[in-house]
Amino acid sequence: MGEQGCPRCKTTKYRNAFLKMMVNVCGHSLCESCVDMLFIKGSGACPECGTPLRRNNYRLQVFEDAGVEKEVDIRRKILRDFNKKEEDFGSLLEYNDYLEMIETIIFNLTNGVEVESTRRMIEQYKKENKDIIKKNQSKLSRDDEYLVQLIDQQKMEAAARRQQLTEEEQREKALKRKHKDALIDDLMFSDKAAQDIVATHKQTTAPHEEEPSRQASSGPTVFSSGIRLGQQSVFSNTKPTEENRAYQYAPLELDPYGPSYPSMDNIMGKGYLRNVRGPVELELAGGFEPQIACQRALQDALCGLFHFPPIAQASPSPSSSSLSLEEGHSPMYLT
Repeated sequence: MGEQGCPRCKTTKYRNAFLKMMVNVCGHSLCESCVDMLFIKGSGACPECGTPLRRNNYRLQVFEDAGVEKEVDIRRKILRDFNKKEEDFGSLLEYNDYLEMIETIIFNLTNGVEVESTRRMIEQYKKENKDIIKKNQSKLSRDDEYLVQLIDQQKMEAAARRQQLTEEEQREKALKRKHKDALIDDLMFSDKAAQDIVATHKQTTAPHEEEPSRQASSGPTVFSSGIRLGQQSVFSNTKPTEENRAYQYAPLELDPYGPSYPSMDNIMGKGYLRNVRGPVELELAGGFEPQIACQRALQDALCGLFHFPPIAQASPSPSSSSLSLEEGHSPMYLT
């Protein structure tokens, strides 16, 4: 899209930073100076399409694209009459068809497609739904009503807080004024030393000055979002209970149903790696270690060999259940 400017006088935003563009109902834009010059008599024709216009048909252009301004204006006018809600329809499918019809009307009027038939359809819709249009125009939607109530409630709460703060400030000023007058009277008419009088006055007024601050910090502050400021921290040094005790990791122990696995030391020292190739240079960069691969292969081979343990019930043999490859025995296959 090129630089925004007036198509008649060719003035651009670059040449005149204070240029005001105006757009009319047919979607064509002019600068404010050209509009005042062309419509000095109150009426005239659009320089682009020749549509008869009046001065009040032009308004300040908000979007850079005049076509968007035209679509926004048409949409605003159409939705003023096509204002049915979802509860006015018997099913969601009917409501979706209604929304699709609205978008089709806006597209036709914006792009000049079947303008006459579209306008006749709009007039027919107004006649058939006159009562519903008036009814929906006179009431706000449920969302709008909720927003209005929420805004009013927040305004009332803000006004109450301001009133409370004002009253507290007035009480504090009156109390300070009272203490000041009492101090002046004591200094003028008392026989005590000035230092003693001032010290006594500070001791008397200190509790009164600390009381408003304690009252202000006593209760938590509740915001509109639901956050409560001033509550006790969840990270306080309280004794943990069973419900809030910190999680402690415990390794999972599974029954392999087979001989015990050889340890890493046995794999390294008892010749398990004789038939396992060593790692190449590229595998070392990825963290490959032959003893880990060997241990995992042995785990896969031994897992589940004792899946059916009837031998412990028929003839209990403590040596048979404790066989392992580490002791030099071969695994027993049970049937």
